[in-house]
Amino acid sequence: MTKERDRGQSTVELAIALPVVVVLVLVVVQSALVVRDHLLVVHAAREAVRAASVASVDRHVAALGGAQRAGPLDADRLRLSEEVLPGGDRLRVHVEYPSPTDLPLIGALLPDVVLSTDAVMRIEAVERSPG
Repeated sequence: MTKERDRGQSTVELAIALPVVVVLVLVVVQSALVVRDHLLVVHAAREAVRAASVASVDRHVAALGGAQRAGPLDADRLRLSEEVLPGGDRLRVHVEYPSPTDLPLIGALLPDVVLSTDAVMRIEAVERSPG
């Protein structure tokens, strides 16, 4: 039997707990989106270094094209650099991508997360000097 003074207690408890549960769910979803973007950045770095290591002309253009074709990352946010490592037979590509935190409530609380990674591969094509 429910006493008269206990009526509506579960409604009040739900009203108190629901905002906390919603925020926790949004944090979990935002974390999953950042992890997905991190995996895409790693894949983009691998594709960029692969494309640049076999390029015979402009390695930066090849790396950028490889990274952009790698997945659904926003090409305007994608930043990369490449360098030939000492010894001249390996190439390193560094990729940075600011992952947007734009879910309701969470986007206002957290800034964009900058994801970055490096990938190294042996150079397959050698740039030829004219003449």
